[in-house]
Amino acid sequence: MKLEDEIKQKSFRNEYHKLAVNIMYTHGWLDYAIAGKLKQFDITPTQYNILRILRGCHPETVSIQYIKERMLDKMSDASRLIERLFHKEYIDRVRSKSDRRKVDVFITSNGLKLLSDIDKIDNEFDVVFKNLSKEEAKKVNILLDRLRG
Repeated sequence: MKLEDEIKQKSFRNEYHKLAVNIMYTHGWLDYAIAGKLKQFDITPTQYNILRILRGCHPETVSIQYIKERMLDKMSDASRLIERLFHKEYIDRVRSKSDRRKVDVFITSNGLKLLSDIDKIDNEFDVVFKNLSKEEAKKVNILLDRLRG
């Protein structure tokens, strides 16, 4: 559906303005769709992102700062999200070996099991992009990379 119809706006200042609004709107649309898939696992897309970062580092521990640098949403409160994942027993914490004032985190076997269960429905995430061919998806990826320069 066209952006103008989705947000009930007839015109934009120019094509760049429309592009900015379109990217923001599409981000929200995609985040909502992914959240819907993750709801059955009782985690948010941002928590999912943290768990995937930690799985990529497994079995090593990493600092919260390292996680913040790799997160998709740079505005997220990583410390608060990590605390929630800790209480769900998906991650654990240890004192940093290099700096006793800092805490490092790692994914637990429960967290790995959760991601394994989510991996089983990976193809359901791809359905969101059903209106694009693989070639079109590749072109969009190239354009978005170029946009970020």
